Amino acid sequence: MHLFFRDKWEVEGLQTVGILLVVCSSLKLMHFLGLIDISVADSVEDDFELSTVCHRPESMDKLEEQTKFTKKELQVLYRGFKNECPSGVVNEENFKNIYSQFFPQGDSSMYAHFLFEAFDTNKNGSVSFEDFVFGLSIILRGTINDRLNWAFNLYDLNKDGCITKEEMLDIMKSIYDMMGKYTYPTMMDDAPREHVESFFQKMDQNRDGVVTIDEFIDSCKKDENIMQSMELFDNVI
Repeated sequence: MHLFFRDKWEVEGLQTVGILLVVCSSLKLMHFLGLIDISVADSVEDDFELSTVCHRPESMDKLEEQTKFTKKELQVLYRGFKNECPSGVVNEENFKNIYSQFFPQGDSSMYAHFLFEAFDTNKNGSVSFEDFVFGLSIILRGTINDRLNWAFNLYDLNKDGCITKEEMLDIMKSIYDMMGKYTYPTMMDDAPREHVESFFQKMDQNRDGVVTIDEFIDSCKKDENIMQSMELFDNVI
């Protein structure tokens, strides 16, 4: 996989790699939880039989109405989730530990923090099964606009509706740290800032110093590589 990232890094720039990382890291997370290979699901009653569960999810029927997953898919998702998170929730430390296994060559803690914040929509310091499923429903089954909105929210660190150079610099640094020794070419200390300038040159269409959601979506839709990366989500489960 590092050769794939190396080529993208050199040719397309870090803004594209960032979108691809959302795709690939999400697929890695589902594989880690055993969610991609669907088998015969247990009954709803069996899936919710956990004496140690601290948080019990809503009924499958209600989640089926609120997401784009079938009841069977939700059962499989829940089985994988509860196997790794028997308490019913994931805190940020658990999330970072999971991601450290995906990217052992670098330090994924900051990127995992940003991704955790995107899943933790209630801002209560934990990701429940509902939080997890709502996010996956957008990533896997949402429209292109839905998926790009989710990616924008990941990069909009203070959630004020726009991406600043400072926010993007934090994102870029976290990606450099996570890619570790597979970063190509060997990066200089000022390389993240150079990529931030490249990002804004491409996406800050009115040159006001921030990237809005409309500018972000419009620029991404014009990027063939980003659009192709969105197709990786189709038919995953």
